[in-house]
Amino acid sequence: MYVIAYDVGTTGMKTCLFSIDNGDVKLLDGAYRTYHLYILENGGAEQDADEWWSAMCESTNELLAKTGVAKEEIKAISFCSQMQGLVLVDDKGKALRRPMSYMDNRAEETFNRHAGRGIRISGLGVGKLLKSLRITTAAPTSVKDPIWKYNWVKDEEPEIYEKIHKWLDVKEYLICRATGEFVMTADSAYATFLYDTRKGKEGWSRPLCKMFRVNPDHLPKVIACSDKVGCLTKQAAEELGLHTDVAVFGGGGDATLIGIGAGCTRIGETHIYCGTSGWVSTLTDHQVVDIVSMIAAVVGAKEGLYNYFAEMETAGKCFEWVKEHLALDEIGIYLKKQTVAESEESVYISLYDYLSETVREKDAGANGVIFTPWLHGNRCPFEDPDAAGMFFNLKLETGKSDMIRAVLEGICFHLRWMMECSDKKVPISDTIRFVGGGALSTVICQILADITERKIETVMHPQDVGAVGAAMVAGVGLQVIPSLEEAGSYIRVTNTYIPNPKKRAVYEKNYRVFQKLHGANAKLFKMLND
Repeated sequence: MYVIAYDVGTTGMKTCLFSIDNGDVKLLDGAYRTYHLYILENGGAEQDADEWWSAMCESTNELLAKTGVAKEEIKAISFCSQMQGLVLVDDKGKALRRPMSYMDNRAEETFNRHAGRGIRISGLGVGKLLKSLRITTAAPTSVKDPIWKYNWVKDEEPEIYEKIHKWLDVKEYLICRATGEFVMTADSAYATFLYDTRKGKEGWSRPLCKMFRVNPDHLPKVIACSDKVGCLTKQAAEELGLHTDVAVFGGGGDATLIGIGAGCTRIGETHIYCGTSGWVSTLTDHQVVDIVSMIAAVVGAKEGLYNYFAEMETAGKCFEWVKEHLALDEIGIYLKKQTVAESEESVYISLYDYLSETVREKDAGANGVIFTPWLHGNRCPFEDPDAAGMFFNLKLETGKSDMIRAVLEGICFHLRWMMECSDKKVPISDTIRFVGGGALSTVICQILADITERKIETVMHPQDVGAVGAAMVAGVGLQVIPSLEEAGSYIRVTNTYIPNPKKRAVYEKNYRVFQKLHGANAKLFKMLND
């Protein structure tokens, strides 16, 4: 049978066609569409809900046309999506304002105003912090968390707030538009920090809603990732070019499903993702939180399993910056001038081919240059919306290739920092699966192995593992895949990278400096960017 999975990223959607037969999941083809990320001067980061839907419809029609698969052969659709967006809709499912992205950090004053009185830990009043930890084993300590976006709308846009019917996340908006149903998968519900995991699907916490000024009537029905929401409406089916009998499954957030697509489906397995953002995640069977380092065990695709999750805001986005400002503008190495977000695999390959040919030849340590990959603030292991990227220790002999290598090393240094913080409470596995666009580069894979001193494995189609995870969730819902635990055995390793002990000394020295750069410059970042 055929299943379509939508990988809804920050700046583009990849629509993938899969065949699922007896547990064998094959990616057959894909189509890609972009949309905008609107960065505002006040720290806002917004998107357009109609652009998401247009991307979904156009890519679906293109995919069917170029594969020749009849719409009657598509049995289900599922989603893997960016998380912690705020999509406020009316009772018809129409977005009331442009959705606020997970990157939106304009709510700093709102956070400070409503975070609680008295002593604060990680910015949140002790009373609110302890109550949140008791109910959810996590807390909204970042200004980018959806609670504060919701409260910002409540305070700053009361005319919008009065019209709210439901609060949805990104994929939930698309599900609503496809089926007319208002739902939220458990992992998205948990990411609101209003979900009491002790109560299962009935887990919205009224005490937390009251404490954080949230109207509980705005919160939709909670479902499991592999639950069937319904079938396509007539209008949605026509626009998508599909049949009304197509089953629509909940799917999951990227933080939930990318691990499944990476093959990390058993307790204790760790994966690292490097796309627009980046993270380190280990599957665990218990909830735990590190409120200081901003790491929490978030709800997984299966009830009772969690992803101990540490996130960095910009990882692959740094690659785009490199291309635009350190390579493309002077060297002209690409097939055409096109942002990474707008590119398909051919352009990714041209970028990574270039890096392989130029950066591979540079010595480890980038000739002493260190880069901080905080191009849109940072969340873990420190929360600072004012943090920014910088090159440290430039000299007369520093060349562009040194700077490009420093960017790659800086991303890996930050991933190691998050790994070490994660390892304190949930052990990192000795072998790590590396996925996302970054895993297409053999150079980056080896740098990551050398800096983290862990064996790194990559899989087929590493940039599409979110869609693979979404397809597997649909397969479980259709009962053609036995369980999510067994799904990991269908993911095949393509390459393995072993740490080079000769690189350890220089990386260890640079890493120790890297860790000190934020503390040494935090006040200066605030002076310039507050």
